[in-house]
Amino acid sequence: MMTADKKPLGLYVHIPFCAGKCIYCDFYSFRPGEESKEKYIEKICGDIKKSPYVFDTVYIGGGTPSYIGASALAGIIDCARVTPGAEITVECNPSDTGRKDTPFDFAALRSAGVNRISMGLQSAVDSERKALGRRAGRDEVLRAIERAHSAGIDNISLDLMLGIPSQTPETLRESLEFCVSSGAKHISAYILKIEEGTFLSEHTERYDIPGDDDAADMYLQTSDYLTGAGFVHYEISNFALPGYESRHNLKYWQGKDYLGIGPAAHSMIDGKRFYYERSIEKYLDGCPAVYEGEGNTAEEYLMLSLRLSPGFSLAEYEKKSGIKPGGKFTEKCREFARAGLAEFDGDTLRLNPRGFLVSNSIISSLMNLL
Repeated sequence: MMTADKKPLGLYVHIPFCAGKCIYCDFYSFRPGEESKEKYIEKICGDIKKSPYVFDTVYIGGGTPSYIGASALAGIIDCARVTPGAEITVECNPSDTGRKDTPFDFAALRSAGVNRISMGLQSAVDSERKALGRRAGRDEVLRAIERAHSAGIDNISLDLMLGIPSQTPETLRESLEFCVSSGAKHISAYILKIEEGTFLSEHTERYDIPGDDDAADMYLQTSDYLTGAGFVHYEISNFALPGYESRHNLKYWQGKDYLGIGPAAHSMIDGKRFYYERSIEKYLDGCPAVYEGEGNTAEEYLMLSLRLSPGFSLAEYEKKSGIKPGGKFTEKCREFARAGLAEFDGDTLRLNPRGFLVSNSIISSLMNLL
């Protein structure tokens, strides 16, 4: 058990199972046999029980966690020692949870402590969802949200994708309107990235994919619409009604400790990073997590803080590194502000949505001056 002077960690549990692979997905996932599914759940539960930590956030992701059913998910959560008021999130697929003929037991999740659901919407336009390989339609998404609300889980996060095949500003607005009207408290909006090895990367010519400039315009459209609807653009790809920011994901971006369980899961504990290989066979055989290197460094602080709306503090960097950024660094910050990409008050650099769009180049140029 953790000692009294240790803070609670976040817990991430990876469920690598899916009924089918979406054309853009490069996450570690596959369709399992019943025996391997049962063995995996048993191993996950055993590893969580052996963990010496307590957790103030739990996030079960995938893959498709809802694929294994509410009872199994509740059993996994019951294995973890969680603090009172912990944020407990489960990713759900509307095709598992919103079908008329197979009601999903959200009440069982709520009884296990789940208070947040992350749901893969991607688009509220059925033709766009079908092109992405999503099996559920808009009506099933709405039904799943309503079922979660009825079970007492009102903190719903929806995933939205930008720059997907055949998407236009008009269809994006339809999706944004759906997100807001559904009662979602949190929205994650990601520009489509074509990952090597995915079906989309091998068959790009089949799809009418918006260009980079159009995708960037959709990103700005999303930020404008959601902030106008009362959401806070608190991270590059994330928007929340005030008080509904993802506490678990903030641990990643704020350099806090978290434990990852399952193949492809990552951990950061006491300044050390570890990960499990992308192999369920190795995980079931008990292969240990692989050391990845130092974490929570001053360089990581620069990279991660510029993802967040509070931004990067020169004083905080000096505290972490012992190095005070020089005049060229502060002048570069002022240059970004003059270009309309950020705000800079002499200590803190905060990127705006236009700055978020080019954050990689901003971070790279600042890194070269440290």
